[in-house]
Amino acid sequence: MKELTIQAVVENLDNVIAFVTSFLEEMDCPLKEQMSIEVAVEEIFVNIAHYAYKPETGMAHIVCKEAEDDVAIEISFEDNGMPFDPLAKADPDVTLSVEDRPIGGLGIFMVKKSMDDVHYEYKDGKNIFTMRKNLTRVNN
Repeated sequence: MKELTIQAVVENLDNVIAFVTSFLEEMDCPLKEQMSIEVAVEEIFVNIAHYAYKPETGMAHIVCKEAEDDVAIEISFEDNGMPFDPLAKADPDVTLSVEDRPIGGLGIFMVKKSMDDVHYEYKDGKNIFTMRKNLTRVNN
């Protein structure tokens, strides 16, 4: 398990990605899964940076761990910002043209589609967003 507590500002995105990538490499995460995880991490962290504490700033706590069943990686994001469940909003209608589709929600939709499980809870004054990605293990 690895943990990072960092100021939730967009300027720290590279540090967050580097932290997660380091963990994924230690876990021998296949490159395809690593790339989809990194995109999801970017989406979640940027959302926290842009919206959780507005107009102020605050901290984000990120935990990376191997799932207990040893076939998945779990990454959790915690913040003390305004309560917000990104999973509560209906998925966008991706059959509509870009011009006809309302703005917003596409990033979270992509996270939901690229991860094997996503979960949100508000507990003890914290937003906690957890995502899980099952790994494809290559037998040597």
